[in-house]
Amino acid sequence: MKDHIRIAISGKSGCGNTTVSRLVAESLGLRFINFTFRSLAEERGLSLEEVLSLAAKDDAWDKEIDSRQVRLAREDGGCVLGSRLAIWMLTEADLKVYLTARAETRARRIMYREGGNLEAVAAFTEERDKQDRERYLRIYNIDNDDYSFADLIINTDELAPSEIAALIREKAQQKEPL
Repeated sequence: MKDHIRIAISGKSGCGNTTVSRLVAESLGLRFINFTFRSLAEERGLSLEEVLSLAAKDDAWDKEIDSRQVRLAREDGGCVLGSRLAIWMLTEADLKVYLTARAETRARRIMYREGGNLEAVAAFTEERDKQDRERYLRIYNIDNDDYSFADLIINTDELAPSEIAALIREKAQQKEPL
């Protein structure tokens, strides 16, 4: 495995992007990049909900997140970039992976991670998906429901993170960096 391979992993909230991206990076000895709205919220001392509300009104929030993570990914050496738009934004990625899961699975995972009740988490997640899609279309003309160009699409409903990471590592070993 070349140590300068760039892997981009995307998917909607609750599909396992962060966990799987971290596992893949660790197992391949690559940098892990995952700068998100959650990261920016922590950096600015705001809640995730506050940042999402601000981002809904000001495209600068998305542009900051996306440009920072792509800039980090383009630094020397290989990396695993895990973000909602990684496979679209890191155009030169050697391997583009999209993770999917049913809405119920995603809501259950988010509830387990962040707390709350399932119905409220499911409603919040559905609204966030809708807002994300509208913003991505408006800002970048990206339809995040069209990931057909990905090198690997994995339904994560019935797989453990380690199993998903193994599938990605296997595919990465078949790829030669561009």
